[in-house]
Amino acid sequence: MISVIIPAFDEERLIGPMLDQFTPALRERYQLEIIVSDGGSTDRTVALAETVADKVVLHREQRRQTIAEGRNAGAAAAAGEVFVFLNADTRFENPERFFSILVRTLEDPRVVAATCAIHVFPEEEKPVDRAFHFVHNAYCRFLNLIGDGMARGECHIVRRSVFEALGGYNQAMAAGEDYDLFRRLRRQGKIVFLPGVVLYESPRRFREYGYTRVVAMWTKNALAVIRKNRSDSDHWEPVR
Repeated sequence: MISVIIPAFDEERLIGPMLDQFTPALRERYQLEIIVSDGGSTDRTVALAETVADKVVLHREQRRQTIAEGRNAGAAAAAGEVFVFLNADTRFENPERFFSILVRTLEDPRVVAATCAIHVFPEEEKPVDRAFHFVHNAYCRFLNLIGDGMARGECHIVRRSVFEALGGYNQAMAAGEDYDLFRRLRRQGKIVFLPGVVLYESPRRFREYGYTRVVAMWTKNALAVIRKNRSDSDHWEPVR
């Protein structure tokens, strides 16, 4: 079984189309379990998720949940041997290709984790989006090729046994938890950048802050992870 784990917070606008990609035929063919881990939404996110997901995990505390906590909570409720962590504002270019290539890739026991190329929703893509993601995907692909693990938070694929052995995501990190996990994963085995697989994301954060500011925040958090084993940001502001 493959457990697809989707952390969500006030995602009523995008979570419906995201979940609709998991058709009954796709779920049956690849033994998919769909889990939405909600971080305390006040909109219709939970109601929409409950109509499609196999499990909905709720954060009931008043404090803000980190995305690392949300992902870990979803993993704790999962039954699969493989965890696929996807953001709620993403969608597949081709879900059949995604899972078929993933299953073939995991036939190699040396592979402990995987990720894929990320692009902006085609209907919202601008030349700057195309250029940035071309470069950044090449960068991620290169780092994984040379054994220096790297993955955007939009798509993390990890074998359950390895995820649990590492203790999952560092819940104290408000940002950079994705980089931190893949830095630890690279010591456990092979990380694969799935060939020919694309996941689309909403460009909303880039539109709100601009690429320069977003990359600066990524860089500061990555350096803090390397030097201090913590994130630079004390919270990661939702953009809706």
